[in-house]
Amino acid sequence: MPDPLLSAAASGVTEPDPVDRLILDEAAELGVVDAPLAVVGDATGALAVAAAERFDLDTVRTFHDAVSEERASDDAVRASFRSLKAVRFGLEPALFDGVRLVLLRLPKSLAELDEIARLVAAHAHPEVRIVAGGRIKHMSRGMNETLERSFESVTASLGRQKSRVLHASAPRAELRGAASAYPIVQSSDELGFSIASHGGAFAGPRLDLGTRELLAALRDLPAGELPETGLAVDLGCGTGVLAVAVARQRPELEVIASDRSWAAVSSARETVRIAGVEDRVEVRREDAGSSIETGSVDVLLLNPPFHDRHEVVEDMAHPLFEQAARMLKPGASMLTVFNSGLAHRAALERIVGPSTQISRGAKFTVVLSRRRG
Repeated sequence: MPDPLLSAAASGVTEPDPVDRLILDEAAELGVVDAPLAVVGDATGALAVAAAERFDLDTVRTFHDAVSEERASDDAVRASFRSLKAVRFGLEPALFDGVRLVLLRLPKSLAELDEIARLVAAHAHPEVRIVAGGRIKHMSRGMNETLERSFESVTASLGRQKSRVLHASAPRAELRGAASAYPIVQSSDELGFSIASHGGAFAGPRLDLGTRELLAALRDLPAGELPETGLAVDLGCGTGVLAVAVARQRPELEVIASDRSWAAVSSARETVRIAGVEDRVEVRREDAGSSIETGSVDVLLLNPPFHDRHEVVEDMAHPLFEQAARMLKPGASMLTVFNSGLAHRAALERIVGPSTQISRGAKFTVVLSRRRG
């Protein structure tokens, strides 16, 4: 039988991935493969396509947190050698309803893994098996312990090509049919409203340090530095804290909270709902604010990512700076918070316009930029 990963590579979908290969080999040995099959965390679509080839399936259920991963998966499915239908779900009970096998690329967040495991234990077939793979350097004992909270049996495969698989089976009886514990909602006296968070959302249901610094700068800016009316955008909104805060501080502003992540957007929608500002805050799931009209934004708030897994990436935020420059009106304002060790002020000056340091501490810097005309 042709190697499905090599077939995928030949079609231009992807190069063979040792983690995908190990997940498929370990799953094949179980002998329980049957539709429906759920594939979670497959960033390129290669795992879903290869699983369909290996197990002779015409339909695969998929969940992708990032919009970019959905696009990559769609491209992979279109390029596959069979008539394959990938049915897309959110991280919700329907994704796992009746499923006997879940193929999972292990997420970096233990909270996200916990949310996935709880949903599988509650809603999949009682004999469901999870085959969860990752690079050994990114795996931890905490992953085993997280799975053990939802499953009676958790075992690890032998390592191969710097990769390993965790097997989980026998859902805990007390979780069968249980309502999801996510999003977790935590009140914040400091903010004056509650934060809702799904497992994969950055910082969870807490106020992260960078957002705290940006909010302090927002409160301390002299009157007139930022507009009181018009359109504000929280770009890369996470759990929606900045969007809700600016909506409460400046009630005449309309606010768009935008993020590419399903976990972030689902969290932000709940944060907005609980805060009672649904009438003025619209939450959108999209890549880098792609739906926001060019030259339409009066004020933009940005707490950009700077980690790719465990590595600090200097220019990771630059595409967001470029999109911010596109959507801002000439002369409009942008507040950005970033790690003080990064040279983002120079990048903002170059990409957006004149940029002034508002505050700087050992960990975070806040810069106010004006869109050049």
